[in-house]
Amino acid sequence: MMREYTREEFLIATMSGLFGDGRFMVSGVNSPIPAAAGLLHEHQQPGFFVSIHGDPDRTPFVDGGVEPFDMAAQGRLDTFVFGGVQVDGQANINLVSIGDPKRPKKRFTGSFGAAGLYYLIPNIVLFFPSHSRRSLVQKVDFRSASPQAPEGAFRQGGPRWLLTDLCLFRFDPVTGGFELASVHPGQTIAAIRDATGFDFVVPKDVPTTAEPDAATLARIRGDVRDGLSVAYAQFAKDCIKEPGS
Repeated sequence: MMREYTREEFLIATMSGLFGDGRFMVSGVNSPIPAAAGLLHEHQQPGFFVSIHGDPDRTPFVDGGVEPFDMAAQGRLDTFVFGGVQVDGQANINLVSIGDPKRPKKRFTGSFGAAGLYYLIPNIVLFFPSHSRRSLVQKVDFRSASPQAPEGAFRQGGPRWLLTDLCLFRFDPVTGGFELASVHPGQTIAAIRDATGFDFVVPKDVPTTAEPDAATLARIRGDVRDGLSVAYAQFAKDCIKEPGS
C-alpha cells in the first residue's frame, strides 16, 4: 500500500539517499528540492552540511560566486545537484539554449562554471523533475558540461545519478551511458522508454524505488520544512505537508 506523500516529498527522500557519505554540498539558485534533500541528509549523515543560497544562516560564503569553486578545486565540495535544459545518454548537460546555438530558439541563464565542477565534484546528481523526450534527448543542443575528458587530464568528478519524476538512472563511467537503477512506484519500464530520447541499459531485475517511510516523512514535514522557511517558504507551504499529516 502506497503511503500518502506529495511528489516533492518523494523526490526529496529519494535524492537524499543519493548523497552517500558526502560532507559538503552547495544548493544552487532556485533549487528547493536539492536544498530540502540536503537538509534531510544532514539528519541521516552526521557531519554533512548543505549551504542554501538565499538563507544567510546557511551560506558560509562572503563571495558566493567564487568560493564554492575554490572549495571544489580544494576537494572540499563533494556533492552537487545539476539540473538544466537537456541531458543526453552520455550525461552531457545543456544549460544554455535550445536549437542551433548560432540561432537559438530560446536562451537560458548559461553554464556558470558547470564544465569545471563536472571535473571536480565526486558525487554529482543530475535532476530533471519532468521526464520527457524534450529534456532527456539523444544529443544535447549545446554541451555545457561533459563526463568525457581528454586522455591524461586530471579528473576526480562526474555524474553518478540521474533522477527524474519517473525513475532513477545510474551512470556508468566505463561504458559512458546510463543504466536503469529503479522505477518509481506506479511507473513502468515501457513508459520510461517511451518518455526517454536516448537508449539505456535495463538490467534483468529492476527494483521499485523505495517509498519514504513514516520517520522520513515526519522529518521532511518537521525539520526540513522549517529549514526551508527562509529561502523557500512558499515551496515548503505548497509542496510539503504540515507536521502530523
